[in-house]
Amino acid sequence: MIGLKDIQKIYFIGIGGIGMSALARYFHLRGVEIHGYDKTSTALTRELEAEGMYVHYEEDLSKIPAGVDLVVYTPAVPKEHQELVYFQQNGFPVKKRAEVLGIISRGMKTVAIAGTHGKTTTSSLTTHLLRSAGIDCTAFLGGIARNFESNYVLGTSEWVVVEADEFDRSFLHLHPDVASITSMDADHLDIYGDAETLLETGFKAFFRQLKPGGTLWLQHRLEDQFAGETFRSFGVDGGAYRAHNVRVEQGYFVFDYSSPTQEIKALRMPLPGRHNVENATVALSIALQLGASEEAVRSGLEAFRGVKRRFELVCRDEKVAFFDDYAHHPTELTAAINAARELFPQAKISGAFQPHLYSRTRDFADGFAEALDLLDEVFLLDIYPARELPIPGVSSELLASKMKNPNVRLVQKANLLEAIKNSQIEVLLTLGAGDIDTLVEPIGNYLAQKQNV
Repeated sequence: MIGLKDIQKIYFIGIGGIGMSALARYFHLRGVEIHGYDKTSTALTRELEAEGMYVHYEEDLSKIPAGVDLVVYTPAVPKEHQELVYFQQNGFPVKKRAEVLGIISRGMKTVAIAGTHGKTTTSSLTTHLLRSAGIDCTAFLGGIARNFESNYVLGTSEWVVVEADEFDRSFLHLHPDVASITSMDADHLDIYGDAETLLETGFKAFFRQLKPGGTLWLQHRLEDQFAGETFRSFGVDGGAYRAHNVRVEQGYFVFDYSSPTQEIKALRMPLPGRHNVENATVALSIALQLGASEEAVRSGLEAFRGVKRRFELVCRDEKVAFFDDYAHHPTELTAAINAARELFPQAKISGAFQPHLYSRTRDFADGFAEALDLLDEVFLLDIYPARELPIPGVSSELLASKMKNPNVRLVQKANLLEAIKNSQIEVLLTLGAGDIDTLVEPIGNYLAQKQNV
């Protein structure tokens, strides 16, 4: 394969994916001609086109340009995809997104943020804190960081921050100088089979990828699973680097930070939830490790605007609040709903949830039911299949049958806005990793207009 510096034209299959589009932006900013396919036009793909990239939305070999030097694809694309098969059968250099990210980061000092939950917020906040401290890092993020309004951040220093994805063992292409593991719940069992394999061939293998002398930051409840290894533990009310005295003051989460070498009082964070306090704890620990000052992390934390679709505030006034969240695992649902409860302890909390993948719905049906029972009212959409075919007996009706909540309604996606109009909304969450995000704007417009009537 030719060197990355010699590449003139790249073709991305699945260019609209959050990780793929970050790579596309990286190469585009270096003068590479970018072409790609995605199955649907989205706000993100339209942004890529506006930036000068060429995107089409049908599997169509005639749309493939001549002279492609490299093909990059995401594992979310089916193996039988016509364009992918064409490139594989005709001798083009074809690489997974994670392989290319590994090649790019190999020549840089790398901070890699891993974990089944919290990766995107933690990597975005780490990037923001480092840059607030004058460390001009590059970053490849798994979401649109609001401080940058992008999932790719161009820097000039030797440091790069990357989101280390356990799906398809993608993070094993990375060799970080600094790594963190924020959580390790069973997930992606379609890839790993069981939790023990996820630990041994996933996260422990990732840990062994650390460069000599590298640092692992480990969420403190995971310490027993890494017994005998060298790491720095972090957490809320636990770990050697910890947040404690967590409280809510004037709409901010406020906490104190303690480490073996320092104490920082009354840090203020706009993001809600104890899970985000924990994400902040490791992000500021890494920033301090790399030379950030106490003043820089304090001001940077307070100025952090979060990540699009991570408990993102869509609209709010004195009567209604509407948040959108990417939550697609029971742990993430529970965190989002509990964050809403902490902010609005007296309000009715309604949630519209779109399950993501038949296999995940099957594997965690009891957990999803338990999490959704935390809501006062549930609008339950059909399963978003993504890369999967239906599994007999697995449906949203299965989740509803396991729930104790009497206020659950099965709703077609096309009818969700109407169902919301017929409800008394106080606090609303839209939840899921599928295409429920396409409804956020119309729902937000309705709720905003309703309050202005």
